[in-house]
Amino acid sequence: MRVWIDLTNSPHVLVMRPVIEVLRADGHEVAVTARDFAQTLALCERFGIDHTAIGHHRGGKLAAKGLGLAQRSGALVRWARRTGPYDLALGHGSNDVTVAAAILRIPCSTTFDYEWATVQHTVNCRLAQAVVVPEAIPPERLSRYGADGKLGRYPGLKEEYYLADFEPDPAILSELALDVAKPVVVVRTPPSVSLYHRFEHDTFSAVLARLREETDQVVVLPRTPEQREQLREAGGFILPERAIDAQSLIAYADLVISAGGTMNREAVALGTPVWTSFEGRLGAVDEALIAEGRLRHLTDPGDVVVVKRTATASDRVRRDPRDFTRLLTAPVGLV
Repeated sequence: MRVWIDLTNSPHVLVMRPVIEVLRADGHEVAVTARDFAQTLALCERFGIDHTAIGHHRGGKLAAKGLGLAQRSGALVRWARRTGPYDLALGHGSNDVTVAAAILRIPCSTTFDYEWATVQHTVNCRLAQAVVVPEAIPPERLSRYGADGKLGRYPGLKEEYYLADFEPDPAILSELALDVAKPVVVVRTPPSVSLYHRFEHDTFSAVLARLREETDQVVVLPRTPEQREQLREAGGFILPERAIDAQSLIAYADLVISAGGTMNREAVALGTPVWTSFEGRLGAVDEALIAEGRLRHLTDPGDVVVVKRTATASDRVRRDPRDFTRLLTAPVGLV
């Protein structure tokens, strides 16, 4: 069969890479479209994922998002009519592909692991034929989006599936000129363009200032050019100029602090101490990780202690990407 996968943000490349590999290994044809946002296109290049770049991010305001959805969905419809037909469309929270698939009457699956992105899920859950989420999210939290009867639920974290075959590459240390004898801290900036994250990040800013005093090996991964310029002006941080092997960096780090979600859960999956500075409403996955002591919620910058860790993860949970792919392809039963 012919499968269409749309990637709209950097983490989606990581999530869908093993799905693409599983489908192609089983003899299915996979076509990929990608939005020019954050490191999405650069990561496609790094992982060797052939793709067609279509559209870009329109900004964080609701009206701009609505315009972007209409324009990019229309562009995807035109692209699919030229290159199709397709038997199944897949996206990680991509409203664009879900709307386009509905217009073209292509079966569609959506997946996500944060349940409070209300606008996004109201569109996707109602239009998609399958909604794939972690078991940690109570089904009743998704009912208002129209997900009843469509849920495919998986154990653990999505990161445990796409990192199943991962082994850290020490080349990242020399690439960033990091000294392994000294503490290494990795920081991911807030997703300031997201609708569910409309807050000032006083705590986050204070944490950055504290880290800069504690060590000269603070690697910051900004989400936007504006954030990069602000950090460069502040000085004292390592700012990679291109998409890097962030998973290897996390594996070798002594501490990870992120205002987003994916990098936090990657750190959990790889056994690296991690704090979340997310100031929005916590999702069920993070609630569970905090309750288990695998993730810490940062409210006081003074709680952060930068030290070399002595232990490394030796008992990582590695889950089969085929199980995740099976849930995504449920509407047509490919796997």
